[in-house]
Amino acid sequence: MTIASTRTAYRVRASELTGRGWLNTGGKDLSLEDFRGKILILDFWTFCCINCLHVLDELRPLEEQHSDVLVTVGVHSPKFEHEADPDALAAAVERYDIHHPVLDDPELTTWQAYTARAWPTLVVIDPEGYIVAHLSGEGHAAGLTSLVDELVAEHEAKGTLHRGDGPYVPAPSTAGDLKFPGKLLALPATGTFLAGDTGHHRLVELEADLVTVRRTIGSGTKGFRDGGADEAQFNEPQGLALLPGALAAEVGYDVVVADSVNHRLRGVDLATGAVRTLAGNGTQRLLDAANHSRTGLQEDAFDVAAESEAPRLTETELGTDALNVSLSSPWDVLHSTVLDRVVVAMAGTHQIFTYDPRTHAVDILAGTGLEGLLDGDATAAWFAQSSGLAEDANGSIWIADSETSSVRILSFLEVNGRNRVQVQTAVGTGLFDFGFRDGDAGQARLQHPLGVTALPDGSIAIADTYNGAVRRYDPATRQVSTLLRGLSEPSDVLVDLTPVADGGDPLLIVVETNRHQLVRVPLPKEALAVDEGASQTQRPTTPMAAGPVGLTVRFTAPTGQKLDDRWGDPTQLKISASPESLLVSGGGTSTGLTRELVLSPEAGGGVLHITARAASCDGEPGGEIPDHAACHLYQQDWGIPVTVADDGDTSLTLDLRGLD
Repeated sequence: MTIASTRTAYRVRASELTGRGWLNTGGKDLSLEDFRGKILILDFWTFCCINCLHVLDELRPLEEQHSDVLVTVGVHSPKFEHEADPDALAAAVERYDIHHPVLDDPELTTWQAYTARAWPTLVVIDPEGYIVAHLSGEGHAAGLTSLVDELVAEHEAKGTLHRGDGPYVPAPSTAGDLKFPGKLLALPATGTFLAGDTGHHRLVELEADLVTVRRTIGSGTKGFRDGGADEAQFNEPQGLALLPGALAAEVGYDVVVADSVNHRLRGVDLATGAVRTLAGNGTQRLLDAANHSRTGLQEDAFDVAAESEAPRLTETELGTDALNVSLSSPWDVLHSTVLDRVVVAMAGTHQIFTYDPRTHAVDILAGTGLEGLLDGDATAAWFAQSSGLAEDANGSIWIADSETSSVRILSFLEVNGRNRVQVQTAVGTGLFDFGFRDGDAGQARLQHPLGVTALPDGSIAIADTYNGAVRRYDPATRQVSTLLRGLSEPSDVLVDLTPVADGGDPLLIVVETNRHQLVRVPLPKEALAVDEGASQTQRPTTPMAAGPVGLTVRFTAPTGQKLDDRWGDPTQLKISASPESLLVSGGGTSTGLTRELVLSPEAGGGVLHITARAASCDGEPGGEIPDHAACHLYQQDWGIPVTVADDGDTSLTLDLRGLD
């Protein structure tokens, strides 16, 4: 089995960079000619995408190491309608501390010119203006480092490399005491509030007025360090969970923090402000490839668990050595009264985890790790960048599943004497469907929600982030209504427990992220009805022919690695479609990176969901894999919108990894 690399074997001239405008350049418009003599990385991203945020962090060391010869240009090609707003993009560039030029590409003009198919996509251009690599997904830092070193040596020898500063010009900050706050936690014992001051990399305790700062926890310098309130370091802290008093006294800390970019859970002692690490080794979790099965790839843990009769709520145990477990962008946390554990929205792997403060066990509660919207048993469910959690009076857990613009429910059931976890969708339909529409839940639409909370009447308030609104879902009537509009990216919402004077309406507190503030708003008895329609992502579709279509995923193991074929084919494809009727045959999971798909002419179009995997281990091609060699599992998920047409393509080629 030989699979070609996407590093071009022939010279391909890079296309011009065109869009609406540029950010981080001091107001100057740039062209491809401005980068001549530099190694250029085009990072096609969109600010909703957790994988894109991972790539930003992967590129930072490389950008610093080669600051005089390498320039990254972020080509922002939006998925959601809100992301095409230039003010929202400017806020995102500041929020994520992006220190390179960004091209605003709202019409996806440059995206199409470079044939990008997935967020993120990386294109490497040499100092003479030729494309040398085209990569999809994350995890390319090591390969890019080798490639850049090679290009530096090659073009320095040719005299085509120009050293010197790049065109980056920082924009002024818009922040105040808070900077892009993410989540908020009420502290009933003191009547104060603890905010995740995400952009300042710290926690801030605020008085009841939501403005006066009582104290800060964390130095405010991005990094990772345990210790006292003044010396501890966070990296974009998000969710906060308060432990019950008895449990807090037993374990020695009160609050669990989702330290998102550090890929860790942290514990905070409110009495002293001391911070400790609870779970996570700081290495981003992708997939566990330490052991391959006899079929060449380790089966999904949930595929195995789904066949198990083990009567336990958490189906997949990752181990009790929590400090040696890899996590991936934990975004929100809560203490579950049903499980007596901390539940974690693990945005980076599209799963729901749990952490036991007593035993230090880290388990997977729900989700296969595949990105999408699929209900049913928790062992088989799909999520997409879950970012907000709330518990209702019955102990069910409500989830803001941001990339599917949906609200999901985790319910704990007893079936035939065994505890099972079920997943249902309350609002939302899929990865590419969004909008701003009230009414029946089946027709209602959200746009990238990040927060949820249970209201006193049993309904659910939703921080409908990209619609700039707070919405309400009533489980009794299955109706969606709008409580408040005109907000700037609300990312969290909670009920204000402060007593209301004169019998007035209860209040909600909204984290208004892009205005760097927390606001109180009345919780009205009547809601404003809205119907601005439903939308789909305006991403270019790929015309495909009805009938047989040949799918090829190209992969070459990075330098110093070889495919691990000791137990058979170490590659795998998993394919499905929305709607299911789009795919006549070729779906399912099997080894190999080529497949013949048959598309239905009656379907008209839809989305192909493709997951490719390849396993390799350290070792030279043609040689034996050394004992105890480090092994790696590469995975990329694609959701490819297609239309079925008589003159459509009869082949589809994708790139899993493209560096020699």
